[in-house]
Parts: sequence; structure tokens; C-alpha cells
Amino acid sequence: MCGHEESSDLTIRVGREELIIRRRYEAASIVNDILIAVWFIVGSAMYFSEELATAGTWCFLAGSIELLIRPLIRLSRLIHLRRLGGRQPREASHDF
Repeated sequence: MCGHEESSDLTIRVGREELIIRRRYEAASIVNDILIAVWFIVGSAMYFSEELATAGTWCFLAGSIELLIRPLIRLSRLIHLRRLGGRQPREASHDF
């Protein structure tokens, strides 16, 4: 070394607007995940009764649509962040 220690720390500077956008999309993603669970739990419970089986099928369809919404939320967030900063946004495991 040249007389100084190398740091293994990574510093990422995030602007205020980017942080707000990330939090909003994270909240939307969490709400969407909760709705997915609710649709499938309710649909499964409805299958215990023959009279409610059709309604349960509709709940499964709603849950499947929510599964489609999940990647659309992620894509929207990426587009929004790219428009804000003009650079490729960094991804992290907590973004999903």
C-alpha cells in the first residue's frame, strides 16, 4: 500500500426526491403483496363450500392479476427514477 488504508465501505449518495420515490414504490409493493395474500387466502377458504367455489375462483383471478401488478410497480419505479436522475438506478434486495 502507499501509506493509506483502503476502505471497504461503499458510500451511495441518494437525493431527497429519489428517496421519496423509492419509499412510495416500496409502500405500493408492500400493499400489493398483502392484497395477493388476502385474495388467495379468501379464495382458498371459499373452496371449502361448493356454493362459494365460483367466488373463490374470482378471488384467485384477482390474486393472479395482483401478481402481474408486482413487476409493473418495479418497472414504473425504475422508469420514474431514471427520469429523475438520468442514470441507471441502483437496485437493492429491499427494493423488491
